[in-house]
Amino acid sequence: MKVAVVGATGMVGEVMLKVLAERNFPITELIPVASERSVGKEVEYKGKKYKVVGLETAVSMKPEIALFSAGGDTSKEWAPKFAAAGTTVIDNSSAWRMDATKKLVVPEINAGELTKDDKIIANPNCSTIQMVLALAPLHKKYNIKRVVVSTYQSVTGTGVKAVKQLENEYAGIEGEMAYKYPIHRNAIPQIDVFEDNGYTKEEMKMTRETKKIIGDDSIQVTATTVRIPTVGGHSEAVNVEFTNDFELADIRRILEDTDGITVQDNIALFDYPMPLYAEGKDDVFVGRIRRDESQANTLNLWIVADNLRKGAATNAVQIAEYLVANGLV
Repeated sequence: MKVAVVGATGMVGEVMLKVLAERNFPITELIPVASERSVGKEVEYKGKKYKVVGLETAVSMKPEIALFSAGGDTSKEWAPKFAAAGTTVIDNSSAWRMDATKKLVVPEINAGELTKDDKIIANPNCSTIQMVLALAPLHKKYNIKRVVVSTYQSVTGTGVKAVKQLENEYAGIEGEMAYKYPIHRNAIPQIDVFEDNGYTKEEMKMTRETKKIIGDDSIQVTATTVRIPTVGGHSEAVNVEFTNDFELADIRRILEDTDGITVQDNIALFDYPMPLYAEGKDDVFVGRIRRDESQANTLNLWIVADNLRKGAATNAVQIAEYLVANGLV
């Protein structure tokens, strides 16, 4: 099992290597891949050093699986080249997510749709993954009509440059800016570029991807995404209106029975999800579970996850594990 990690020197790529090692993914040959300026550098995997190779070399090595986290332009150009060589690509960028010919996969929800013919598989947006993991089982029981979500997203979602900006500002050091504004002691209500409708690309990703993953275009989603000065993970306040009424005890039971979710919801003990404590963990944490008293059949949830793990690297590795377990590569 030859596995390429494309973008191995980046923030998500490093976490992919870590998750592959932690989960003992059955790799016989690791191929770390990065841009030309990183070729020859070394990355560590399970205590061994591996030299980074370029994309052309990696394609010629014909890995069975390539985990991509190198940006949309790289994915658009190179994923088809890997696929043509017989490699199954799991892509973490937004390049293929809304392509009608590509599957958009959260394994706990829709991995069963995958076949041997799926040579390019899209990994969803980080903020979408953690939300739909909680919503999908509730939709089956109560039928979601509308979702209103506000996110509070970590600087790690932007990358190393943003983490450095926060650290510099915290220390009072002037340095390179990842954002137009300071992030320390601030909240920036813009993630990604604005679209013609006044929403950001990130907000529209949540709207479009939710429908595709759950497989129901009738679900209405409206989002406001905000960057805040945290590094542990993304948090979301989610308001969900159902067609059918519910009991809170049943909601809790369904979430507790869902793989990949930890319910953390004991207000008497001040127990609720927070990004500081989600960091480094693979589960999605759900708390502040309560009825919306202003409207019938409506629920409020607080959802937190490490955006570099379940929001990116872990979800991609879980897709790869499913492919291997089911003989699809």
